[in-house]
Amino acid sequence: MKAPSNTTRRPESGAADPRWAAVVARDPEADGRFYYAVITTGVYCRPSCPTRLARAEHVRFHPTRESAERAGFRPCKRCRPDEPSLAEKRVSAIAAACRTIEASETPPGVDALAREAGMSSSHFHRVFRELIGLTPRQYAAARRDRRLRDGLRGARRVTDAIFDSGFNTLSRFYERADEVLGMAPDRYRKGGASAIIRFAVGECSLGSILVAESERGVCAILLGDDPDALARELQDQFPNATLAGGDRAFEALVATVVGFVEAPRTGLDLPLDVRGTAFQQRVWRALREIPAGETASYAEIAQRIGAPRAVRAVAGACANNPLAVAIPCHRVVRKDAGLSGYRWGVERKRALLEREAGQ
Repeated sequence: MKAPSNTTRRPESGAADPRWAAVVARDPEADGRFYYAVITTGVYCRPSCPTRLARAEHVRFHPTRESAERAGFRPCKRCRPDEPSLAEKRVSAIAAACRTIEASETPPGVDALAREAGMSSSHFHRVFRELIGLTPRQYAAARRDRRLRDGLRGARRVTDAIFDSGFNTLSRFYERADEVLGMAPDRYRKGGASAIIRFAVGECSLGSILVAESERGVCAILLGDDPDALARELQDQFPNATLAGGDRAFEALVATVVGFVEAPRTGLDLPLDVRGTAFQQRVWRALREIPAGETASYAEIAQRIGAPRAVRAVAGACANNPLAVAIPCHRVVRKDAGLSGYRWGVERKRALLEREAGQ
């Protein structure tokens, strides 16, 4: 057997490398991100390998299993890093289940999906929710709602689009029409052309602020440096709506929002028109439960909504938040409490957090 090569760049010691902590913790979340090799045994492992922990100075890290094998290491017989991990197998099985749901006119039951995935029904349901952020039933409903929205745009008749999307009865659809479309189905089919959104741009300590309101409530709060750019962003968000400048009463609404930006602990008790996917809605509800002056990590939010593996999806929902400060995505931070990206700029995020902490 070829001796393991020492050409891999060697850190001062395994313990000095930040990846060593994942090896010590046998963190399954780190599987696939890197592999570690042990020069005294000539094998390489996943971070979660249950074998006895090697001495740090004997450990070398590799970004891929191919890299470890090129260096002369062989795969561990315990964790089998050259085969798909349990997590990878689960992801593959759940992805197949999603494709089955999407291809079915009538959503398949959990039992049938679980059998296809090779899992028990309860285990499948739990894993599906952890990875997707929704239950299989919620996922099927979200796909049906999307088919309806897409179908309405090209349908000659509203009823055709309703039944083609998977609703079994008209009464079932009309129970959820406002939630699914945010407007009457006939108006949606016409592109929401008759919807009127009032807006105005004000100034606050964070720069320009645009507040927009539909007939259902405040539908956008945008921050930036250029009022014209904010207006264009609003038009992009509601391309088929008629945008109208607000009157004096509406300017009072803008003043209320500005007052909340300057003094967040006063609260913002306004009706909101929040439009997003089922998953985004769950994330945004969780964000609104974070009190002013407190923060939560993306991982904590994922835990709170019952989808602990959906950390990246939580971050995506934060990035797509249309209602700055009203849905306080600025209160979500990295696990180490550091500030990460913010749709309206990290400096604004820092300013909001400092303001809330100091009140």
